[in-house]
Amino acid sequence: MQFEVWAPQADDVTLQCDGVTRPLARDPEREGWWRGEAAARDGSRYGFALDGGPVLPDPRSRRQPDGPDGLSAVVDHDKFAWRAAWDGRPLPGAVLYELHVGTYTREGTFDAAAERLEHLAGLGVTHVELMPVCPFPGRHGWGYEGVSLWAVHEPYGGPEALKRFVDRAHSLGLGVVLDVVHNHLGPSGNYLPRFGPYFTDTHHTPWGAAVNLDAPGSDEVRTYLVESALAWLRDYRIDGLRLDAVHALADTRAYPFLEELAAAVDALSADTGRPLFLIAESDRNDPRYVTPRADGGHGLHAQWNDDFHHALHAALTGESQGYYADFARAPLAAVAKTLSGGFFHDGTYSSFRGRRHGRPLDRTRIAGHRLLGYSQTHDQIGNRARGDRLAALVSPGLLACAATLTLTAPFTPMLFMGEEWAAGTPWQFFTDHTDPELAEAVRDGRRREFTAHGWAAGDVPDPQDPATRDRSCLDWSEPEREPHARVLAWYRQLVALRHAQPDLPDPDLADTRVVFDEDRRWLAFRRGDVLVAVNLAGEPAAIALGVPHARVLAAWEPVGTPGPDGVLHLPGESAVVLLQ
Repeated sequence: MQFEVWAPQADDVTLQCDGVTRPLARDPEREGWWRGEAAARDGSRYGFALDGGPVLPDPRSRRQPDGPDGLSAVVDHDKFAWRAAWDGRPLPGAVLYELHVGTYTREGTFDAAAERLEHLAGLGVTHVELMPVCPFPGRHGWGYEGVSLWAVHEPYGGPEALKRFVDRAHSLGLGVVLDVVHNHLGPSGNYLPRFGPYFTDTHHTPWGAAVNLDAPGSDEVRTYLVESALAWLRDYRIDGLRLDAVHALADTRAYPFLEELAAAVDALSADTGRPLFLIAESDRNDPRYVTPRADGGHGLHAQWNDDFHHALHAALTGESQGYYADFARAPLAAVAKTLSGGFFHDGTYSSFRGRRHGRPLDRTRIAGHRLLGYSQTHDQIGNRARGDRLAALVSPGLLACAATLTLTAPFTPMLFMGEEWAAGTPWQFFTDHTDPELAEAVRDGRRREFTAHGWAAGDVPDPQDPATRDRSCLDWSEPEREPHARVLAWYRQLVALRHAQPDLPDPDLADTRVVFDEDRRWLAFRRGDVLVAVNLAGEPAAIALGVPHARVLAAWEPVGTPGPDGVLHLPGESAVVLLQ
């Protein structure tokens, strides 16, 4: 078997495979690369030693059986017998469901999660979006401190279990999206700097030195990241990738890394005949991320839209701290602006940032499905001090309003696991660092962050306490009880409507017409022949829709059709979807 590694700064590289050590030779055709052959098979343990140093895991390791610090293992991807015939599922018309493998079930494994996929198929979602699954220290964590960007976290089940999960999802008609982190690696188990200039001090990020996308040696680093992304799509039959915090990718080159990655994914999609896509997380409100490359953009296929979340959250809860301040002044106006224009901050002044923020989005060129809309995500729940979900803050009626706006908006809707039944479990920040000093630093940093914002230190969960993770696991008995069962039925009804009514997945932002009353706290909008109205107030609202005798498709509370005068009488904290 051929082994190779990029180590441009080394004078000597040796391979240790199954206990046998042999030298590698410089590759005469690729500068900085070393290569050699050794007897190996699926499961063989190996690593590389640089200039007589310790044996280190392969930067392109496909498996880390003993965690990030152990030896790598050979993975024969051809060994897995795929069962599901799968032609892929495109992003337009999709309904995504964000899932964390470690807390979706109490067991916290791919196999246990796969046993719950029929629930998602019955809910009507089209894609499962997995939070990061690369190896990280310990057993439990969010996954954003992963290392070994080609490997799978062993406590989840490793590579074979991920394939079984994807195969099961595909057999149920569900696509799979994977969250990948290119902007930083975790603080423990990251051996890439030993091998080469994977990071650069030219730029700095909240996590330290930036990933090297534009300094000397960056050609190989970019290739490393692109090939890692393609490996997930090819070897694991993943359907799309969510790119974490692309605004933290410092890149001054004329050919941006994101454009290079998007071109490579589109080429793989053409080769395989499967629709493949990239979804960016960005806080810049920059439509160039999702503008086609032919029109001067990066050519990514979609991006998260936090503006919709922030506006909706402020309208539902009345919260105005932090970044919610920009939306809390007139929250329904903010919701209305996002529904018809995509971004709230499109060059407007942001008091939170102390400057203008964002760039206008051309609604005639960018389809609404290129923006993801959501009322809850792992970030927006887990980065609260107590990890309290929306269900802990508002009534079931207001949850129904949030679901209605999310699932009837012109965006690609995304749900966070458990949201569909108003889960009573929190989703808190938890870690399992094996380094005592790092564990204490994380614990202390979390406590200081929230006590500075007025929280009592005792109210901030200890991320290293196993109970914090355990509290965050879904309780699968809840959907059988009220009020959870009623909320779940409402979500199922709304998802079914989105699939049944062609006007709902229509991505034309310019065709969305919105009216609202900030003081009376109601909002209504029209998409083709479908009309949607929500009343966030506790009292009934009379809403002049101007459309008489519309048919009720779904209603949270019993509601009559608009009369001849076109006025809809909507109960308090309720929502309705009508068809003209």
